[in-house]
Amino acid sequence: MDLYAGSGALGLEAASRGASDVLLVESDRVAAGVIRDNVKRLGLTAQVLSMTVSSALAGPAQTRDLVFIDPPYDLGEEALGHNLETLVGREWLADRALVVVERSKRSAEPAWPAGLEAEKVKKYGETVLWFAERVSD
Repeated sequence: MDLYAGSGALGLEAASRGASDVLLVESDRVAAGVIRDNVKRLGLTAQVLSMTVSSALAGPAQTRDLVFIDPPYDLGEEALGHNLETLVGREWLADRALVVVERSKRSAEPAWPAGLEAEKVKKYGETVLWFAERVSD
């Protein structure tokens, strides 16, 4: 699952490498349309939802093994925390699922809810990738 998909690059890359069930969520209708066009052009299989991440996560949960979360850098920590809590609380994550959060290096570490355990951090210039694993409560 690719939340705040933007160009869809992460989700499309996963689909191109054999991910069997890819879900991309992007609220910008134009960007979502471009993602749909790219899915079709590349002959990939992926579902694209043109809605907010909060709306998508409030819908029927579809268990995932890998979730990319790349929100706009100005998304508040509270909103990010709510997204993470919803992923865990609504059963979106398979046991041992990997969650990767991309943020600005000026952002605090995500507030990992119970059920997500921080694994590692990678820094690339202005960007930080936070990795966490779904663990049993």
